[in-house]
Amino acid sequence: MALATAIFQLICPDRPGLVSEISGWVAANGGNIRHADHHTDGGAGLFLSRIEWDLDGFGLPRQAIPAAATALAQRLGGEGQLHFSDHLPRVALFVSKQDHCLLDLLWRTKAGELPMQVPLVISNHPDLRQIAEDFGARFELLEINAATKAEVEQRQLALLRQETIELVVLAKYMQVLSANFLQNFPKVINIHHSFLPAFTGARPYQRAWERGVKLIGATAHYVTEDLDAGPIIEQATV
Repeated sequence: MALATAIFQLICPDRPGLVSEISGWVAANGGNIRHADHHTDGGAGLFLSRIEWDLDGFGLPRQAIPAAATALAQRLGGEGQLHFSDHLPRVALFVSKQDHCLLDLLWRTKAGELPMQVPLVISNHPDLRQIAEDFGARFELLEINAATKAEVEQRQLALLRQETIELVVLAKYMQVLSANFLQNFPKVINIHHSFLPAFTGARPYQRAWERGVKLIGATAHYVTEDLDAGPIIEQATV
């Protein structure tokens, strides 16, 4: 079993000495660095860093590391995020009628390919209840239409709080989340079957074929109020 590590991501104004200061902080606490990636965005004047180190032998107790990392980020005038490699985030899947995305995510989670937990599946149709429950997930049916959208989204948010959900993944949910939902729970990922920013919205493959496009693909992105326009996480072409 792999030893647990801490992963710290930082973004701050660029200046000389940042790599030394960050790695020096880890070393000063007895940390053994596993990976370190640093990047400078010259146009924006920003420094971006991701550094990972072993928890075994680190001088700070685990519960004290987040506050210490936050203090480091503030000292550098930036923002940071810290997480631990052995933490499995609690993820809710929003689905509709089609089962292929749900099955793929649940099987990969069960096999250990995706380091996460799926305690909750929310759907606006009853079709996928058995699949969710077979994998040990709580299934909640919340039918939605234009008249009930605001009320249903409040119930969805309550379920996310109840299950201490950290991330939502839209797995062929086929509904657009409202601005109010995203303001209350912004950590939502969608997979759109086109190479964004091309062919947003419905029928992207059909529209790509009509335009004579030679390569198609898929994009994982964070969900924002604008359809298929959120920050891109990863892309692949076929």
